[in-house]
Amino acid sequence: MKKNPPRAYHLSHVRPARLAALALSGLILAGCAGNPPTEQFALTETAVNEAVSAGGTEHAPVEMKAAQEKWRDAGVAMEKKDYDRARSLAEQAEWDAHVAERKARVAKAQKALEEAKKGIDMQHEERMRNIQQ
Repeated sequence: MKKNPPRAYHLSHVRPARLAALALSGLILAGCAGNPPTEQFALTETAVNEAVSAGGTEHAPVEMKAAQEKWRDAGVAMEKKDYDRARSLAEQAEWDAHVAERKARVAKAQKALEEAKKGIDMQHEERMRNIQQ
């Protein structure tokens, strides 16, 4: 049995409402591509600053460096009016900064926990000495 070749897809088969929706979504996407990502830049700037404040430079240097480099590159793309690239780099920088912040907070919490354990051990040893005297 011989198979029929696939039929060509013609716009005449698309309902007018669906065609209008496709055209509208295309216009919306095109409109977004031409707008500077100022809101994303504000979010990224906040994330990078919070990561630095949390100690990301010390406790997560790889992630902080990545965030800062992508943030710088996003600024260059913004100056060149390459808004899609600027937005993408700013989003990546924001996530790298969030990772750096979380790593820094975890490192600080682990250090505090270790110090608390040392304090407990010292108190325990002191009590044991007092009991033996």
